[in-house]
Amino acid sequence: MQGPFETLILQTGILDMLAHGTIFTYAVLGVLVCFSIVSLTIAFAKWSTFGSAMHTDAGFARAFRKANTLDAVVAAAESFRPTPLVKIFDYGYGETARQLNTHRRLINKEAISRSLQVGISEQLSRFEHNLNWLATIATVSPFIGLFGTVMGIVRVFNDLGTSGSTALTSVGPGVADALIATGVGLIAAIPAAIFYNVFGRRLKEMGDRFDNFSFEYINMIERTTGE
Repeated sequence: MQGPFETLILQTGILDMLAHGTIFTYAVLGVLVCFSIVSLTIAFAKWSTFGSAMHTDAGFARAFRKANTLDAVVAAAESFRPTPLVKIFDYGYGETARQLNTHRRLINKEAISRSLQVGISEQLSRFEHNLNWLATIATVSPFIGLFGTVMGIVRVFNDLGTSGSTALTSVGPGVADALIATGVGLIAAIPAAIFYNVFGRRLKEMGDRFDNFSFEYINMIERTTGE
């Protein structure tokens, strides 16, 4: 035999619960839905960006390792623009070319390393862009949902004091409506937290790949210039 609460849940759908909401409830849910849309939009965009960068970086890295001279790498780089490794290569090659053109030899390898690090920093910053939104959404969405729930419960108790009725059929819809805010807050926060951690790990892997490339570049110029 079903109790009154089970009967109420069976008879009341999500839309019916929302029908008992207030403008405040709709505002909270609207903010959470917007947060969810923003986080998913960022996630899909980053997924595509990271995937494309990894593919083109791998192609340029193979061409770089096969090349015997810097001129060969420059020619190969034109086929892989605007991959991140090419942009980092441009920073290192720019400093290398300045030293070779001015002094006919490398006089400051540390300056080349610093130029590569500037390129790495700029590329990591570009890929890190908007990830802070995922962290913010993952952090604040549950609290916004909880706030909506608390205010909904307060409204329910206020209605109880006004009507004097404690029947479950009277307070159930209001309680259910209040709890929806917490559920939507979690729905917005959980994917954002997952994607933030996933992209954070991929960003770290990308940073390691960039650092390794900078070491390979220094080795190449030492090998090709004999210095």
